[in-house]
Amino acid sequence: MYKILIADDEAVIREGISCLLDYESLGFVIAGEAANGRRAYQGICDLKPDVVFLDIRMPGMLGLEVIKKARADGFQGKIIILSGYSDFKYAQEAIRYGVEYYLTKPIDEKELEDILVHVKGDLDTEAATENAREHYRRKAKDAILKDILSGTADFTSFDPEELHLDAKIYQVIIYEPYNRNSSGVNYRFSDLLRVVNQDNNSYHSIVHEGKEAVLLKGPFAIQKFNDFLNRYESESRPQKFSPLDSLFIAYGRPVHSLEEICNSYCQAKELSCRRFFCEQGQHTMGYMQLTKKKDRPFLLNHELKDFYAGKLFDYLQAFNRNMLAETLNELKSKLYDTADSIPEIRLFLTDMFLQIKEQANHLYNSANIAFPNNSEIIKSIEDCLYLYEIFLYLTELFELVISSIGSTSRESVLDDILHYINHNFASNITLENIAPLFRYNSSYLGKLFSKKMGENFNSYVDHVRIEHSKELLLSSDMKVYAVAEKVGYRNVDYFHVKFKKYVGKSPAEFRKENRRV
Repeated sequence: MYKILIADDEAVIREGISCLLDYESLGFVIAGEAANGRRAYQGICDLKPDVVFLDIRMPGMLGLEVIKKARADGFQGKIIILSGYSDFKYAQEAIRYGVEYYLTKPIDEKELEDILVHVKGDLDTEAATENAREHYRRKAKDAILKDILSGTADFTSFDPEELHLDAKIYQVIIYEPYNRNSSGVNYRFSDLLRVVNQDNNSYHSIVHEGKEAVLLKGPFAIQKFNDFLNRYESESRPQKFSPLDSLFIAYGRPVHSLEEICNSYCQAKELSCRRFFCEQGQHTMGYMQLTKKKDRPFLLNHELKDFYAGKLFDYLQAFNRNMLAETLNELKSKLYDTADSIPEIRLFLTDMFLQIKEQANHLYNSANIAFPNNSEIIKSIEDCLYLYEIFLYLTELFELVISSIGSTSRESVLDDILHYINHNFASNITLENIAPLFRYNSSYLGKLFSKKMGENFNSYVDHVRIEHSKELLLSSDMKVYAVAEKVGYRNVDYFHVKFKKYVGKSPAEFRKENRRV
């Protein structure tokens, strides 16, 4: 509905005009009345009507004075002059101020209706034109903002003041759902910052490169943003249903010119991409947390994967949860500093665990460890949005291994050591490399082992190896040198010496005498 203001110093005329037509059916509503020129001018300022019925002669201020002053203030509405007599001199004067319609009293109903039909058509056309202009203005502004963020803007082609881009300081923020379960960002940024953003005086919002970006403008808006960060980062964890419960924010550094805005945006964008490295419950990342590329020089490789797979598997077999956690934290720190991409990090961790799984199934095949199948493991790691989620998942799988290969009958660390030896005798197992797994000094562990077992560590390992070699000699056709390698002896001559020492005869003699035909 278009608004009408009736201005006439005679109440009976104002009332008569109000009742003359069914204005609503024509698309209008009477929004107000004025009994003199000053009130007419004030009504125009306050109500901003689309149409004004204005008497030429009124106390306080003549109708033409009202028109002149209102036009000077930028009033663009339609004005219909009312007069008790035909005074073309006034009409001609009014035309200079954009008055197209002139009615004499008493007002003819049909004439007024025809005028309002015509006026509505004009107003509809102007509204459509203005909407189109505003649409293209918005598109143009969005295009300019995108160019500014991308660093490709031609700053000579637009007026920053006209686009409300003139400020002493700027900062770019990217905000997005915290996790895949969040339905979307349901908070207006003005609500988060507790600011009024009329005419984009505090910030501009735009979707750029698939991300919700916000350009803060001026010290007031930036201070409000810092207050927002302090308010929510002071919480041990975001309150349920608070903005940060479902929101992730990355922000670049404040800058002091339009040309530098792209730098702030690039930092926010990089942080948004690196949100994978957030700690559990972390909902913000700022430019202070950016690591320079030269500070993360190393790349992931097979040697590093083999190293951590072996180290973690050793601690699994030693049931050493503390060292497992410490090793995982060490690995996570390394991954934060790598120059590899996030998909490459996922692949590295997937390969590392599958290698551990293969070792566990090989050495503990009788334990029937209930591992997920490989495709489930790959998908679970791929579905993790954050690095900490992957490590929580790996920890769960490690607990599965420990509970599967452990024995409730073992009551001491020595039992765990014997369990480890019985499953790893084929590797290069020494007192020096096994002691740290169980948090012992090698010298002390050697004394403890000898006291408890009645023989030293190396002798016990030799006994275990020889017993397994006897089984292989009797149950297979493997060559003696292959049996030696299978049980952990790299030198077949040394194997012969050890075998004869503990069995009293050579491997070949033992096989010949004891093997069933």
